[in-house]
Amino acid sequence: MDYRIIVNPMAGKGAGRQAIPEIKGLLDAQGLQYDMVLTERPGHAGDLARQAAEDGVRVVVAAGGDGTANEVINGLMQIPQAERKTALGVLCVGRGNDFAFGAGIPTDLAAGVRSLVRDHRRTIDVGHVVGGDYPDGRFFGNGIGIGFDAVVGFVAAKLKRLTGFAGYIVATLKTVFIYYPAPTVIVATVDAQTGTTNTAELPALMVSVMNGRRMGGGFMMAPDGDPSDGTLHVCIARQVSRLGVLGLVPHFMRGTQASQEPITTAQVRRITVAASSGTLPAHADGETICAAGERLEITVLPQQIEIVCAEPAD
Repeated sequence: MDYRIIVNPMAGKGAGRQAIPEIKGLLDAQGLQYDMVLTERPGHAGDLARQAAEDGVRVVVAAGGDGTANEVINGLMQIPQAERKTALGVLCVGRGNDFAFGAGIPTDLAAGVRSLVRDHRRTIDVGHVVGGDYPDGRFFGNGIGIGFDAVVGFVAAKLKRLTGFAGYIVATLKTVFIYYPAPTVIVATVDAQTGTTNTAELPALMVSVMNGRRMGGGFMMAPDGDPSDGTLHVCIARQVSRLGVLGLVPHFMRGTQASQEPITTAQVRRITVAASSGTLPAHADGETICAAGERLEITVLPQQIEIVCAEPAD
């Protein structure tokens, strides 16, 4: 079988299930040879992706949001790299679709199917985080959020009516008033260029570690991020007032936050974040890593997974 479509019917608060007829119609119109399976529980997409790779499927397609893509990546990464022949495709029916955005995958369904037909490939890096609820580690494709933006994601997931970027905006405003003060963290990084280790202790509102470019459907955490450059882009926001947080939001939307005094950015191979006071809420690609962790170690694994994406001219 050329394509196995793994649909998360719960993605986008039910948008995944509603999109199934459209997905089938688009695939059939292109004459693609595929089969389709639906996830039934958390983590199921990873199991299905691993099975697809073992079955010799040429492309496994995550039809869902960032969480579905994350599970599929984790399933593919269970296959040893030398034996990993199955490529990753994505059809976006989720809330944020930030992994697809950073990887150059169309977020429009019809355009996503056209990309599958054209079969343009690139190989991307994969991140790995150890700590919290995952002492043995978990892989990620887009990014890790520690602190404020993790809480924003937790709050957004509880909103019943709002989805997409609008939901994240409302969740951001709510989080300004519930997440305060920030924990004091010890951050140790290995510089991507020099290999030198740098350590700092500071009250950090947020530590964002990006393989991609965007989180929350519209916050450009790493405007220059490239999931194929062998590095992780780090953005650290030091503790500021509530009013200061609101002042930073437009900069994160435009990707100009590096110009602001509370913000520090870097490109690294590895980063460790440990709480010396307080705790660390954290997510990976929107999936909870911990609600109150103590230490996270994050590394980049270069050139791991082949993806089907739009051609650069598109």
